[in-house]
Amino acid sequence: MDLAPRDALGGPPAMTRSARLGAALGINVALVAAEVVAGGIAHSSALLADAGHNLADVVAVVGALGALRWTLRPRSDVRSFGNHRGTILAALGNAALLAVVTCAVGALGVDRLVHPLPVDGALEAVVAGAALVANAAAAWVLRDPTGELSMRSVALHMLGDAAASGAAVVAGILIVAVGPAAERADSAASLAVAVLIGLQAVRLVRESADVLLESTPPDVDLPSLRRAVTAVPGVGEVHDLHVWSLSSDYRALSAHLVLEGHPTLEEAQRVGEKVRGRMLHDFGIAHTTFEMECERCDEETPDPCGMDDHHVGPTPTELSR
Repeated sequence: MDLAPRDALGGPPAMTRSARLGAALGINVALVAAEVVAGGIAHSSALLADAGHNLADVVAVVGALGALRWTLRPRSDVRSFGNHRGTILAALGNAALLAVVTCAVGALGVDRLVHPLPVDGALEAVVAGAALVANAAAAWVLRDPTGELSMRSVALHMLGDAAASGAAVVAGILIVAVGPAAERADSAASLAVAVLIGLQAVRLVRESADVLLESTPPDVDLPSLRRAVTAVPGVGEVHDLHVWSLSSDYRALSAHLVLEGHPTLEEAQRVGEKVRGRMLHDFGIAHTTFEMECERCDEETPDPCGMDDHHVGPTPTELSR
């Protein structure tokens, strides 16, 4: 089974994930420099907040690029499944970084609400407008229909920056139209964006943790999967069933299949191939491992080969003493 990472999936035509991340990196390095200078001149916390998000983007893109290169390394005896979890670690790190930067932006926004400074609304609106276009372009470049978590985490950075830039444009226009009375709109805009991006960061952390904890993928209904397995002719029962994600792109399954009629080895192999094909076609699970059984291990235990029945180490009772 080929478990090589699919670097060329998704996004604009003829662009690999590496190329898209490289383009986003260039955009954000330029934006950080421009917004720090303009934010300092205009006394705009919204622009400085956007610059902070863009600086986090630079780190996030570099991390995602490194993780992607890592996953492209071949499997080894030490890492028999390859390095697919590298992208999940990058996504988790990016989400955590996004949460930290969002907290810093929120603190700056609160400080500017309490101690406002005169804001150059015109300069803020112009620079934020340019940043909005650049961030929207970077988010478009990074779009990935596969939903790969590390790409999603970086794209979220870009979308957050686009939202922050849009809020800064509105705040700048209000300041120009209303005057100094509207200067707190700048800080309010940065706070609103901080809350929005913080909520998305929490969601990414939860999804990354689910993959690392080998949770069942959220779109896989285990009862339906069991029915699909037992619907294959020759399969009487399935137990010790586990489905998990190696990364956002790859899923794995292991199970014990109780076969009917005491088949020969060749017949059992054909049944396994039929189950494997159904798992790939119906559930997108490309890596499957089956243990064939002619008879059920234990007629009374619901899952006779489950992990709880072969406990290694202290038992829950011993731990409670």
